[in-house]
Amino acid sequence: MGGYETRSYTKETAVLVALITQEQSEQKVVEYLDELAFLSETLGVEVAKSFTQRLEKPDTRSFVGKGKLEEIKTYITAEEITTIIFDDDLTPSQLRNLEKELKVKIYDRSLLILDIFLQRAQTAQAKTQVELARSTYLLPRLTRMWTHLERQRGGTSTRGGAGEKEIETDRRAIRNTITVLKKRLEKIEKQNAVQRKSRHNVVRVALVGYTNVGKSTIMRLLTKADVLAEDKLFATVDSTVRKVVFENIPFLLSDTVGFIRKLPTHLIESFKSTLAEVVEADVLLHVVDVSHPYFEDQMKTVDETLADIGVKDKPTILVFNKIDQFNHIDPELAEEMEEPPLTLEELKNTYIAKGANTSVFISAVEKKNIEEFRSVLMEKVKKRHFTIFPNYLKDSYY
Repeated sequence: MGGYETRSYTKETAVLVALITQEQSEQKVVEYLDELAFLSETLGVEVAKSFTQRLEKPDTRSFVGKGKLEEIKTYITAEEITTIIFDDDLTPSQLRNLEKELKVKIYDRSLLILDIFLQRAQTAQAKTQVELARSTYLLPRLTRMWTHLERQRGGTSTRGGAGEKEIETDRRAIRNTITVLKKRLEKIEKQNAVQRKSRHNVVRVALVGYTNVGKSTIMRLLTKADVLAEDKLFATVDSTVRKVVFENIPFLLSDTVGFIRKLPTHLIESFKSTLAEVVEADVLLHVVDVSHPYFEDQMKTVDETLADIGVKDKPTILVFNKIDQFNHIDPELAEEMEEPPLTLEELKNTYIAKGANTSVFISAVEKKNIEEFRSVLMEKVKKRHFTIFPNYLKDSYY
């Protein structure tokens, strides 16, 4: 894909930048910056400081105002900061202007997530999907990428026509790359569709949820298989499918990429084939980190993403995980809340737990309420299984 794709994942230092607007309160921005810091650490970038500014809308030229930009510039110069990460996506002109003014590497949220996916993808399908998403993202931003190339080549100045020719050459190259990647992905998708078709007589269950809620830990618990489970965002990029047998009834359990707010559109489009495991599932296990102070917002993000891929009405079990970490009284947070926070027991009795979906509260790490979880899951699996095999006799399966 050319020189602009090669990245080294050495330790970098960065500052984070976010805006407080009518749509994003200061409290929300603090939460978003915490998540952005976690994303940065996942990529191996050390966060030194966060900057926020109140604006009605982002500055069209530099995202932040002139005074805040000068403040950021003074700090990164004094502290020798190498990277700036913005919590929202930047336009190509904003990227170009910011890089010219600050003379450091500029990330926006989408590029950060794309680079994490690029780093963590393992299978040919996942790698192709991420490369396609990243190439599509970079196409309108090649002027910016060309300035990176100039610095990599020792700071040689390329002005006027030569630079424009190089940019146009890069643009043609990346378009060709996109064409090749689409064809490669189409071939992989056809192979995977054949594999999925062969499973149509087996109940399929898919784990979905916000990133880092414990899906892989639950996968490992139910399958007793060696599945990667880390306290990192996007520990799993590739979908993993395992066969499980409970009470002599088999089903397939799949773990998929975690969702996150503002997931890059190109990434969702590219990953629709991986999310086919979700689309074709008979039952969804929506895993929620109930210990997170804003777990309801995370649930909303997942529900919106599921709606985007057309699966919001599937039979679903809400799995409220991490009850061992549930802290119903956070003094700082409680002061900002209009009503006192709920206890875990109160939460179980709210509309969330008694809504349209079945709910269960567990701790996958501490193995709390796992038998109840299995019982609830098997009730859904059996219902679907006996629909597929109405004359099924349990004792004759083996």
